[in-house]
Amino acid sequence: MINTKDLIEYIAKALVDHPEQVKVSEIEGERTSVIELSVAKEDMGKVIGKTGQDSYSYQTILGAVSAKLKRHSVSEITE
Repeated sequence: MINTKDLIEYIAKALVDHPEQVKVSEIEGERTSVIELSVAKEDMGKVIGKTGQDSYSYQTILGAVSAKLKRHSVSEITE
């Protein structure tokens, strides 16, 4: 089965300079999940991307996976 938390963690670790500081947590509700991505302060720009394009990509991937699971997922990026 697809695990959105592991998927986001895998993608984030591939983008950052400090993969050991990547932490992903998932807060699950009845039909909605919030995926919180935490990275080192100096890696924030790499995760968000120029003009937010990477963070938008995370949400697109989450949307596709969530549709398969018949759930709604939202991502939040913190340092």
